[in-house]
Amino acid sequence: MRSAVTSPKAPVRVRLGLLILQVGALLVVLAALPYKQFDLDRFFVPKELVLHAAALLATLTVLVAARQLILARVDQFLAGFLAIGVLSALFATNWWLAERAVAISFSGAACFWTARAIARAGLGRRLVTVLAFAAVLGAITALLQAYGVRTEYVSLNRAPGGTFGNRNFMAHLGVIAAPALVLVALTAPSRASFTRWSVGIAIVAAALFLSRSRAAWLALIACAVVSLPLGIIALRGAGAGLRWSRAFLLVFAAAIGVAAALVLPNTLDWNSDSPYLDTAKSVVNYKEGSGHGRLVQYGNTLRMSSHHPLLGVGPGNWPVIYPKFASRDDPSLGADGMTSNPWPSSDWMTFLSERGFVAFALLGLALVALVADGLRGLGADRASEDRLAAAALLGTIIVLLVVGSFDAVLLLPVNALIAWSLLGALSPPGRERVVIALPVVRRIGAVLLLLVLGAVAIARSATQAAAMQVFSSSSRATVLERAAKLDPGSYRIHIRLAAAYAGRGSCTKARPHANAARALFPEARAARALVAACRQ
Repeated sequence: MRSAVTSPKAPVRVRLGLLILQVGALLVVLAALPYKQFDLDRFFVPKELVLHAAALLATLTVLVAARQLILARVDQFLAGFLAIGVLSALFATNWWLAERAVAISFSGAACFWTARAIARAGLGRRLVTVLAFAAVLGAITALLQAYGVRTEYVSLNRAPGGTFGNRNFMAHLGVIAAPALVLVALTAPSRASFTRWSVGIAIVAAALFLSRSRAAWLALIACAVVSLPLGIIALRGAGAGLRWSRAFLLVFAAAIGVAAALVLPNTLDWNSDSPYLDTAKSVVNYKEGSGHGRLVQYGNTLRMSSHHPLLGVGPGNWPVIYPKFASRDDPSLGADGMTSNPWPSSDWMTFLSERGFVAFALLGLALVALVADGLRGLGADRASEDRLAAAALLGTIIVLLVVGSFDAVLLLPVNALIAWSLLGALSPPGRERVVIALPVVRRIGAVLLLLVLGAVAIARSATQAAAMQVFSSSSRATVLERAAKLDPGSYRIHIRLAAAYAGRGSCTKARPHANAARALFPEARAARALVAACRQ
């Protein structure tokens, strides 16, 4: 974050990149579509569109006049991870899913690098402040749902998820941004500003409590344990007394938020008389329920990874290949031969199985490099706010490691934008650097490449959203055909068309869609049945 004072000499292009990331962080939280037939995709697709647009525009504004690229060790490891992901995608069974997963990774990395450039220009605090507020905004949407606000842009099945569509995803962002929230509150320039951030922390604490997200609760505990010694190191020197008193007040504000959530009646319908106590008791329960299911899934995923060690099964392709390796007692697999979720219950299992051991190692090394940078940022020769930023960086990494062990986190567009941007804005410059000169010709080439990649990602998300709208507008086959052309990678649309045509006895029209669905998910029983029926 570098300094509490914004540099007056920051270039206009960097300020514009800052504004784009700030607006993107708020929009990615709020973006949602009302097409309920598409379940979580009606939340993911518009958020992906925001992510790709913000990443492209922000990166272009920073890169367009850059004279050189400065790559620290973390940047080199991250670039290697992305390169292997592209190579892996070329051999994937389902290219549509591979493109989507690779695009999210690239946009997340672009947000990270742009945030680092913004922080180097002295604008890191401004970015961190808005990223932290985005988590408060997400918590507000969840609390509105919990206390009775009804709209087509939330999911009733996974309340209180607000505009995330899932209570766990909302909770993930809240806990990921928790270190940044504490940082901006501790360094607030006035008592009024501190009070506002205290209210924000109370709001996030209330939403986290109501979410009953075990991964988020466990990550918060781990972060708190690690943050105590880090806080002792960071809060030394001038102003330490004031900041320690603020820290105690923030704990009190969070407690008030939790107490209010516990006492105030809400509209959440839990299947237990003591839902929050039950969740607390089962945080580390691995012998039954979802905890046991995760262990089964992890074991089968590791077995799948051992069969595809070099490049994995392809980005986004875990649900395509996993049914071949699922055991009989695997709750991840439904009666239709498909996985219940499009990713395993862990970021790290996903990256390992989909991109291979080398890519997984490179991502791990990138995080290790960030940890090393954060530890160096705690040095006694650093300014107090820089030490606090380093502590917040380390806390954020701890949270990501924990929640990423139990749920999909960096795989999702909201966290790809906000979490990677936080890591970039909070990280100090690395010591090991490679400097790449950017003469005009090379810079133009880089800009053109970014434009092409960004345009492809944006167009893909936009056509997916358009296909949802068309699909939801009518059940007529001609309308559904239009939707299939807009989104050729949609299994849902192809299987719906194939079933409709087969029901009319028109295998000539059903066969192309049945084959397309089978190609997307070879193990899906509905697609197999339709293909077999039209062979007779």
